[in-house]
Amino acid sequence: MQQKRTEIAALGEFGLIDHLTEEVEIYNASTLLGIGDDAAVIDSFGKQMVVSTDMLVEGVHFDLMYMPLKHLGYKSVIVNLSDIYAMNAQPTQITVSIAISNRFSVEALDEFYEGIHFACKKYGVDLIGGDTTTSTAGLVISITAIGEVEDNKFVTRKGAQLHDLICVTGNLGAAYMGLLLLEREKKIYLETPGLQPDLENQSYIVERILKPEAKKDMIAWFANHQITPTAMIDISDGLSSEILHICKQSEVGCMLYEEKLPIHEQTRLNAEKFNIAATTAALNGGEDYELLFTINPKDFEKASNCPLMTIIGHITSAEEGQNLITNGNNKVKLTAQGWNAIKN
Repeated sequence: MQQKRTEIAALGEFGLIDHLTEEVEIYNASTLLGIGDDAAVIDSFGKQMVVSTDMLVEGVHFDLMYMPLKHLGYKSVIVNLSDIYAMNAQPTQITVSIAISNRFSVEALDEFYEGIHFACKKYGVDLIGGDTTTSTAGLVISITAIGEVEDNKFVTRKGAQLHDLICVTGNLGAAYMGLLLLEREKKIYLETPGLQPDLENQSYIVERILKPEAKKDMIAWFANHQITPTAMIDISDGLSSEILHICKQSEVGCMLYEEKLPIHEQTRLNAEKFNIAATTAALNGGEDYELLFTINPKDFEKASNCPLMTIIGHITSAEEGQNLITNGNNKVKLTAQGWNAIKN
């Protein structure tokens, strides 16, 4: 059965905005006025406000050949919320702006916004505004996330101290391996149209690239255990790049241990198939959206018993540089290859 297609021109700009926002719900008391006026109104109730903006461009940050629009809407929100959590803050509101070409129907945008609404509901975030405009090429998405944090409880990249423990949530490299798998299947499909993708038993790494999650549970754990990280960043460009950001801002060095890097079994198996070292994917893959942070050594016992994190190294002096101790007990200098370099 042919799917219904409603042209955006049939609704007009304001009709489209009304259509896309009619299901919006408010979850936070700090949202005094949301969509429907010239601007939203937010009351911070004595807390400090945190703001982050991210842009996603079709053909650069996502490929609609294998990225469902619902997943794209969800992921677009998550990558912004991750930045707020990386400041030790709680996200409360977002604005969403999109530029669209006439190849997108109203039904396609409904699917995209379904993902946005699902993310907002799951993370308790209010959609309070945005903009729509025309694109002569592909889809462009710009989201601004707003969060709040108790006075002076925010965490930056520049607070790491000598001997601090280096920790990471979850596992690393899965999103990159998921991307490689999808790109391989895309190539096969283009060469042999109609051939179904071979994604059997690969759901974990595929979901990590198509539908990542932000680490709100880690922020809740910090609060419950009265721990404030000394420095923190989310992993969007790869572990190596992110730890180097912390070291540069904090004017320190670091020592990571290959044997401590948390890597999922599906990541290891696929790395072997693609003839890539799993450690390389973990260090340079990117888009994991895990949290990388440093904590005071006095909190070692609490950190050791936390199932959400892994201690992967410690902070050293700046003179010692930024290094990885391999499984063969060799010291290797960390370099910032990052997401773009490894993707290309």
